[in-house]
Amino acid sequence: MSALLSLRLGDVALADVLDRLVTLARDELEGADEVSITLVRRDRPWTAAHTGDLALAADEMQYERGYGPCIDAGVSGTMLRVDDMRSETRWPDYAATVVARGVLASLSVPLPLQTDVVGALNCYARTTAAFAGDDQAGTATELADHIAVAVANAVAYADTAEYAGQMREAMAGRAVIEQAKGVIMAQNRCGADEAFDVLRRASMGRNVKLRTVAEALVQSVSTPATPGR
Repeated sequence: MSALLSLRLGDVALADVLDRLVTLARDELEGADEVSITLVRRDRPWTAAHTGDLALAADEMQYERGYGPCIDAGVSGTMLRVDDMRSETRWPDYAATVVARGVLASLSVPLPLQTDVVGALNCYARTTAAFAGDDQAGTATELADHIAVAVANAVAYADTAEYAGQMREAMAGRAVIEQAKGVIMAQNRCGADEAFDVLRRASMGRNVKLRTVAEALVQSVSTPATPGR
């Protein structure tokens, strides 16, 4: 708990926070040899942090198939434990493959996220029944809560930044359209509505965006004339 409380989520990047959390999970979870964090957004899973190549390989084997405990735990919100991969029947193809890499047990704990991102904390072991005790599940759940806070804050920030970028782009588009309307009004001695209709017809006739037509028009009148012409 003291290690978790020492993490000031606002002071460091998300990747650094997640790296610290998976390392903490590996060190504190009895039986865990490697730990990773899977995130899924718009049906695309990826490993956001991992303690070693074994965890990354185990994750990616599931991504290749589109299923497995780490994906299913995140999507379903259900904790999934495998005590012995050699006899696992829920994901037999994945289990057989990951056993060959040395993974004999796993624990995937869903992240309690209220966004379009879901995910799981994944713990892998080279021994069977490594996560059979209640203590491991409780510790992993507590860690998953902290991971969810960090991820949710990052997603909210990213979405806000994306929205702000879209607004800036929209405002820039409106500005150049207004400039183009001014050019048309000056050239044709018409009103703003008529100028906009000229732009709209040009956009439809050329099958290009209105902003693209406006930018081309503004560029054509702002380009300096070549000397001697």
